[in-house]
Amino acid sequence: MPTSDARTSGPAQRISLGQAETALVDRYTNLVRLAYLILPVTLSRHRRVLVAHALVQRALPGPWGFRSRDTAARVPAQRTGGGPAGATWLLLRVVRAALAYERRPRGWPRRLPPPRALTLVLPVVWGLRLFPRAGGVDEVALGQACAQVSPAARAAFVLRRLDGLADAEVVELLDAAGAERPGDALRASYRLEEMAGPAAESLLRSPEFDACSVQTRPTDLLRRRRRARLVWAAVALLLLSGLVLTGLEAKGDQGSGPSTGPAAATADRLRRAPAAEWADTARVDFTAWPPRGPRTDDRALLVRALAVWARPGRGVRVTSAPATSTEPPGRAPRLLYAGVVGGRTVVLFHDAERVIRYSENSSGAAPALDFARADNADVTTAAAVAVSRDDGRTRYLTAPWIAEAHTRDLLRPDTASTPLKVSADGITAPVPDPAIGRSCDAWPALQLRSSSRIVEKHAFLVTDLGGLLPVHLTYTPLPGSGAPARQPREAMSPQALTGWARTACQLPELRRGTRSVNVWDFAEQDLPEDDGRALWSCARATTWRGPGDVLLQFKAPAARDTASAPVIARARSTAACGRFGQHIVASTTWRADSGRRYLLAAGSREVTGIDVTGDVDVSERGRTLAEPAPRDAHARVRARLSTGETLAPPGAAAAPGQSR
Repeated sequence: MPTSDARTSGPAQRISLGQAETALVDRYTNLVRLAYLILPVTLSRHRRVLVAHALVQRALPGPWGFRSRDTAARVPAQRTGGGPAGATWLLLRVVRAALAYERRPRGWPRRLPPPRALTLVLPVVWGLRLFPRAGGVDEVALGQACAQVSPAARAAFVLRRLDGLADAEVVELLDAAGAERPGDALRASYRLEEMAGPAAESLLRSPEFDACSVQTRPTDLLRRRRRARLVWAAVALLLLSGLVLTGLEAKGDQGSGPSTGPAAATADRLRRAPAAEWADTARVDFTAWPPRGPRTDDRALLVRALAVWARPGRGVRVTSAPATSTEPPGRAPRLLYAGVVGGRTVVLFHDAERVIRYSENSSGAAPALDFARADNADVTTAAAVAVSRDDGRTRYLTAPWIAEAHTRDLLRPDTASTPLKVSADGITAPVPDPAIGRSCDAWPALQLRSSSRIVEKHAFLVTDLGGLLPVHLTYTPLPGSGAPARQPREAMSPQALTGWARTACQLPELRRGTRSVNVWDFAEQDLPEDDGRALWSCARATTWRGPGDVLLQFKAPAARDTASAPVIARARSTAACGRFGQHIVASTTWRADSGRRYLLAAGSREVTGIDVTGDVDVSERGRTLAEPAPRDAHARVRARLSTGETLAPPGAAAAPGQSR
C-alpha cells in the first residue's frame, strides 16, 4: 500500500475529436460502470443508471462545445501507457463530473438538491424503472462497503482494479478531477480491496454494477392513471373557466342580467315555504318564512336581483356584517319578500346562513346589496328584518309569527309602549332610528309579541344597531337567596327595563355584527361611610360569529335609577359574562361625600374572596371589597372562586376613578 501521495506530470498530449469519439464508443460500458459506482449511493438505482449514462454522454461535448483548444487539453499522462490519450481524456471528464455531481455552491440551501440534480439531461425514461440485475451475496456486500466510503475512494478502487492504473496515476487523475485528498482516497480503496479479496475485479464486472445491462419494470400504473385523469380534469376545467369568463365579459358590466342564463334558472328554482309552515314546525326561523309582498311572482325582478347578487357590477353598493360572506348563492336560495317599501323595490333572500337584501329605485341609480349572518337564528333573532331606511326612520318586515308590535323608549322605562302599525304583508310603519352618533336623548326599540300558535309565545325587545337584523335584548337580574343559576330572560319586567335604561346609550360601542345583548346585574355593594348601595352590571354583546364584547358598569346611589351608568372597563372578543364565562370580578375607584377615595371591587355569586396588590395591598373574604386608596391608584385585582380557581377582571379600567 502506498504511504505517500506520489504524483507525476506527463507532457501535454494533444487529442483529436476523432480520438475522443473512438474512445467513447470503445469504452462506453466501462465509463458508465465507473460513473455508476462513483455517484452518490443516496440516489435511487434508477436515477443512478440514468445519471451515469448522462455523464458519459456529456463527457464528449456537443457540436458547439468541442473547440480547437479542447483538442490540446493537458491530461494526466499514464506511466504505463495503458491507454490512448483520448481514453484518458474521457476518463478524466467522467470522473470529474461524477465527483462534482453533488457539489453545492457556497450558500446553496442544504434542503435543495444540488444544481446538477435539478438539470434535465438526456437520457430521460418515462413510464419505466431501470436498474442493474441483482448480484449475489458477495456483490451486495461489496456494494454496502462502497457506500461507506467517499466517492473519490470508490473511483480509486475502480480505476485500480478495472482500468489498471498505477497508484501514482490514480492520485494524479483524482487530483486533476478536483478530488479532495486523493491520497486518502487511494488508501481507502485498498481497504475496499482487502474486503473484496482476490475476486475484486470479477465482482466489479458483475451485473450488480453494470449500468448498461439493466432490467425494466413499469412505474406505479394506478398512480399514473390517477394523475392522467387529474391532468385531463384540470385541462377541462381551465377550458370551461375560459368559456364562462368569456361569456360573462360578453354580457357587459351593467349589474343586471337578461331573462335567460344562470340567474333565470336560479329564479325558477327559488324555494318558497308554505304560508302556514311556521305554525307546524319545531324550527321557527327564517326557513319557515313564506314569501310575501306583491312582487314575489315578478320573474324579471327576481332574475335581476339574482344576477346582481351573482356578479355585482361597477357602482353596486355592497355592504356586509362582520364575518359575513358576499359570495353568490351556492344553491337556490329561499325567497322571503319582494315588493316596494319606502319608494324602493326590495327583494329579500335567505340561503341558510345569510339574509340578503337587494334594493333598487326607479331613478336608474345603481342597486344595493346588503348581507347579514343568520345561521342558527330563532324566534327572536329571526323576528324582523330592516327593509328600508329613509331620513332617520326604518321600516321592518316582521316574521309571520309576530302577532303584535309596539315601540318603546328604552331611556324611559316607566312610559308605556306605543302600538306600531303593521301591514298585511308584515311591513311596519316607519320607526325612528336610535341616536347612534348623536346626543342620546331617546332610544327606540321594538316590542314584539309572538303568536299563540307557537309554543314560544312571549314578548321580547329588539333594537336597531344599523344592520339588517335588529338585536335581541335580554336581562339577567341579581341573584336572590335560593335563586337558580343565572339565566338571561326577556327584558320586559320593570327591573329589566330600569337596567336597560342605564345601558342603552352604551349600545353604539357594541354594534359590530351583534346578535344579542344581555345586561347582567351581577353584584350590589354597601358603600363606605354609609353612602348608600351601588350596583355592578355587565353588558355583553354576543356576535353572530361567536365572540362577544363586554362593558362593565358601576352605578353609584347618587345617580337616578334611569341615568346612564358609567363604563368602568371594556373587553373585546371575550367569553366573560357569557355562557362560557359565568364568573366575573370588576373594580373601580370611588370618592365618598367626605372627599376620601376608595378602591371598590365586586364579584359574581361564585366569588369567595378578593385579593388586591399594588398601591393598595389587601385581601378580604366575600364578594365585595372597599379599601381606602390614593388618587389615581394602580392596583391588581384577582378574585378567588369557590372552585379554587382565581379570576382577573376582563379588560382594563376605562378611567382611573369615578367621582360622584
